[in-house]
Amino acid sequence: MEMKSKTLLILYATQTGNALDVAERIAREAERRACTVVIRSTDDYDANSLPAEDTVIFVVSTTGQGDAPDSMKVFWRFLLQRNLGSHWLEGIHYAVFGLGDSGYQKYNFVAKKLDKRLSDLGATAVVEKGLGDDQHPSGYEAALDPWLSSLWSRLNEIKPHFFPKGPDFLVSNEELIGLPKFQVTYHNVDDIDSRLSTATDFKYLQMQIGRARSMSSGKVPHEKCKPDAFLKMVKNFPLTRASHEKDVRHFEFEFVSQVIKYEIGDVLEVLPSQSPAAVDSFIQRCNLDPESLITVHPREMENRHIDNNVNTLDVPIKLRTFVELTMDVTSASPRRYFFEVMSFFATAEHEKERLQYFASPEGRDDLYQYNQKERRTVLEVLEDFPSVQMPFEWFVQLAPPLKNRAFSISSSPLAHPTQVHLTVDVVSWTTPFKRKRQGLCSTWLASLDPEQSIYIPVWFHKGLLPPPPPSLPLIVIGPGTGCAPFRGFVEERAVQSQSGTIAPTLLFFGCRNENNDFLYRDFWFSHSENDGVLSEAKGGGFYAAFSRDQPQKVYVQHKMQEQSERIWNLLCEGAAIYVAGSSTKMPSDVMVAFEEIISKESGAPRESAVRWLRSLEKAGKYHVEAWS
Repeated sequence: MEMKSKTLLILYATQTGNALDVAERIAREAERRACTVVIRSTDDYDANSLPAEDTVIFVVSTTGQGDAPDSMKVFWRFLLQRNLGSHWLEGIHYAVFGLGDSGYQKYNFVAKKLDKRLSDLGATAVVEKGLGDDQHPSGYEAALDPWLSSLWSRLNEIKPHFFPKGPDFLVSNEELIGLPKFQVTYHNVDDIDSRLSTATDFKYLQMQIGRARSMSSGKVPHEKCKPDAFLKMVKNFPLTRASHEKDVRHFEFEFVSQVIKYEIGDVLEVLPSQSPAAVDSFIQRCNLDPESLITVHPREMENRHIDNNVNTLDVPIKLRTFVELTMDVTSASPRRYFFEVMSFFATAEHEKERLQYFASPEGRDDLYQYNQKERRTVLEVLEDFPSVQMPFEWFVQLAPPLKNRAFSISSSPLAHPTQVHLTVDVVSWTTPFKRKRQGLCSTWLASLDPEQSIYIPVWFHKGLLPPPPPSLPLIVIGPGTGCAPFRGFVEERAVQSQSGTIAPTLLFFGCRNENNDFLYRDFWFSHSENDGVLSEAKGGGFYAAFSRDQPQKVYVQHKMQEQSERIWNLLCEGAAIYVAGSSTKMPSDVMVAFEEIISKESGAPRESAVRWLRSLEKAGKYHVEAWS
């Protein structure tokens, strides 16, 4: 009989780092119970080894419209093999915790599918799957805390060998904290940071960003550290009235380094710039030398020698540059573990007690009110606890990573071969305690003057809206900034129509008021006339819903119902459906409208309409890109 591992295995699949945070917390709690634990990413684990394990904890996030993170795709394909059989994982115990957002239709879809597949393969669940929800007032930890409590209790019952010191044994946090996971090495070499100065400005910037981000604790597997290109803003103008509560901007950028080929439906990621004054304040508060030359690497690599090759992560970089390019100290809120570690370095007793309370299960809701609800930054938290002097290595590990911000591209490369356009909602809000907050990236972009020639580092990615061939009829729904990718679609078809025929396009747009936030009004109207892409002469149409211009609210789904016959006729001609915009209720409301239209126009029961739409999804003809 094959020997089972006596080590608790934690496998995680993360897209943005949240699942890793949860996996590490589970690992810390296991170690406190004297349980031997191994933590691995699903792309760093051979799925063929699963039958040799004893118990496996899975922590998986759901991305986009029910998709698995990139790091899980190979692992998941392996599990789907038909030849594995229903006894392949017999005798294996497992638990699944999922991270998702209930604003999306396929909430925690990956965790649910994984749980079912593991059961189908013969594995036994230790506890019911846990589903963390970003929309919950206390975030995913509201589900994680009770799930972990059940997990340890049940494991103690059925797998006591994991806990050799008994069910009640707990190592104190003080004993467990140990050393941070990252080692910062300081260098006294004056000329190391200038070794790249002979390269072009863009090459130097690209290498500098790549070096900093390759050393970051927040580096996600498969993520490119070096930017694909640099852009320069050439236009920045509002699309909404100045008096309107929302500020939506149109930005146009030109390539200033190499031109990257992109397609309509692609996504542009932007690395935002933090306030220099705030970065300086953080460095001063932590008593750091901004001019220090440093390298950062995981502690298990601390005996590695410095490589003089400039392409490695071992080339030193200025501490200030590392902070401003990798650590979000000015906009994101720290995690709960940040407060726990801070408590060890607080010298004022009242601060230590408050931090310990925040880090405890009892203090979870109060921490949420203080931290996440108010969106307190690392810098603000440190200012509230002045006695805390924490080593820089802990900040490297625990400060929220500075994340790229993703935007749907709103231009066509056929119409603008050297440009990229974005449609951006400049985010701002007021917290429960009346603190004014602003989105880091959107506010920074809105503040840029095209005359400044600021170089903006960007990455290009495939989005969830594949570019349609010109012969494919389209029904597109894009309320608010959801219209952004479809501006690119219309531009592309306008160019294609000059040299060939194009299929009809029906476009449904929605906003609050015709006079306040009718984004790209003139653009849509110009393409609705004179044989334009959206003109009736081309079989197309443009329909706008203004929800607040009449007593009864009117949304895109109501405009769709008014055009049900045209929609049905296009669907019968093989049209594809594209939906983009807010992830709250809109995508599901639009899906319901399609179900009603298909049922009404075909005379078929509603269940048939649901199956019809599912077949469209499977055929790759129903695409949704939604954001919260």
